[in-house]
Amino acid sequence: MARTVIIEETGGPEVLKLVDRPVGDPGPGEIRIAHRAVGLNFIDVYQRSGLYKLPLPAALGMEAAGVVEAVGAGVTHLRPGDRAAYAANPAGAYAEARVMPAAQVCPLPNGISFDEGAAMMLKGLTVDYLFNRTTPIARGDWVLFHAAAGGVGLIACQWARSEGINLIATAGTDEKCQLALDHGAAHAINYRNGDFAARVREITKGRGVDVVMDAVGRDTFEGSLNSLCPLGMMISFGNASGPVPPVDLLALSSRGSLKITRPTLFTHIAEHATCQEMAARLFAKVTSGAVKIEIGQRFPLAEVAEAHRALEARATTGSTILTL
Repeated sequence: MARTVIIEETGGPEVLKLVDRPVGDPGPGEIRIAHRAVGLNFIDVYQRSGLYKLPLPAALGMEAAGVVEAVGAGVTHLRPGDRAAYAANPAGAYAEARVMPAAQVCPLPNGISFDEGAAMMLKGLTVDYLFNRTTPIARGDWVLFHAAAGGVGLIACQWARSEGINLIATAGTDEKCQLALDHGAAHAINYRNGDFAARVREITKGRGVDVVMDAVGRDTFEGSLNSLCPLGMMISFGNASGPVPPVDLLALSSRGSLKITRPTLFTHIAEHATCQEMAARLFAKVTSGAVKIEIGQRFPLAEVAEAHRALEARATTGSTILTL
């Protein structure tokens, strides 16, 4: 049996329940993993609230790190006793242990702790696809990144600095803006102090940025479009403030033939080999010291509802993990 967080209905943090569930043995292509730490992400909130639909009852959690206990037939890249970490479907990481598909589980280098592994996989792989797999971004290009003091954002700031990319960060307080600057942002804008798009134009001498990376959604969408240079790319990859309303395609042409995409990590990591290659790039950034994983908050698994409340209130910085 393993303590596991489930929901039987969608709603606020109060619907999260901690129950005992049997774990079982892995089948072909599966592993059983005992978790040491679990990552918290906005996708968990979207699933809990019902914005992203899951069949109920459902376990939650997409990211964790731990020790492989058993492997099923056909699994060759992992063995019992291996340290491992993942961001993967199906949900179910909020648990002491689970059986899951092995393809997206990655061997965790010895130089990376379980806490760091749980805090970095979904967020770090997201940064990898944003910078390497969505649209070409070259040294010297300008990127606008919203919510830059969060878990994904602080990795993105450091990643951009390591690649010679000029990242303009936005955040909701001066303290969070300074945190982004400390982690490699070229500039930071407190979006509560006025029109961030106007400030972007000022920083870029009227040109605008080449790429916007926006996980905030509804509240920042129009300003993000107004921040782009002609032929710029809008990457909308989250909905922290709510889903983006329907888009008038003519608005893209009138702003300079803009491009827009709504990617998801799980499309990018669907193939085993691609997932492992992306993880290798992420691990190299961390072990080289180019990227440091900042864990701003730790909550015991039993306090998962409080963790969700803090995340939704934007009261967190860096990554948040659940401890076991």
